[in-house]
Amino acid sequence: MNINLRLETPADYHAVEALTREAFWQFWSEEQQICDEHLLVHRLRNVAAFVPELNYVAEISGQIVGHIIYTKSRIEDNSGQTYETLTFGPLTVSPEFQNRGIGQALMLHTFDEARHLGYRAVLIFGYPDYYPRVGFRRAAEFDITTAAGETFDPFMVYPLYDGALEGVQGRYYIDPVYESLTQEDALAFDKQFPPKQPHIPSLINVLLDRLEPHAAEAIQGLGFRNLEMLKSKSEREISSLPGMNANAVETIRAVMQEHGFRWGI
Repeated sequence: MNINLRLETPADYHAVEALTREAFWQFWSEEQQICDEHLLVHRLRNVAAFVPELNYVAEISGQIVGHIIYTKSRIEDNSGQTYETLTFGPLTVSPEFQNRGIGQALMLHTFDEARHLGYRAVLIFGYPDYYPRVGFRRAAEFDITTAAGETFDPFMVYPLYDGALEGVQGRYYIDPVYESLTQEDALAFDKQFPPKQPHIPSLINVLLDRLEPHAAEAIQGLGFRNLEMLKSKSEREISSLPGMNANAVETIRAVMQEHGFRWGI
């Protein structure tokens, strides 16, 4: 399979947004009416933090099947010293072409480009058992927290060269555009695309019914109502819960796979 990577052009904008909509048509709550990732891509191109030199699409036989978009971010230490970093997202791969290395190809190519541009690191919030496969590490290992002072496995760092984050620690800040989206805005923007049936999340009960009581109680304690939300927890985090064991972890992996989700190491 020949994957062609190239910079996105204005002629690609609508196709990329449609692709992003299709790839992220999964909702995290029953109350959510629409995904907003395609609106996010649309807005990211117009913020000052946008990095057009890293805005790439992936093509197969002339068809756009993937996309990655970057913005500048920063780490700020206790003294007020700031260190410029990068954030990407959404990272989009067509549902028909997932698990074929397209996302990894987009990441590794743009990491090389970012290194040549002089950036030191990429920080993201993402699925904690996927991104370590390409070299991401937990932000906690670098004493880097969110702007609110928190840390968790989905918050990850990719240093772009050895020693890139030596002596760098503090709080991480991203562009406000990531927190600016509303369901009303997303619904209005979505009118540009063909109608699509709302996604109905898979309720967490389909997993709880398969687990032993102690393991089910541990999962219930997370407060998750559907399987989509469970994707935000790493296998390491789930395994450390009271009442969990190897059999329970394998059951979770199997149930997630049955419902179309890759989960775990």
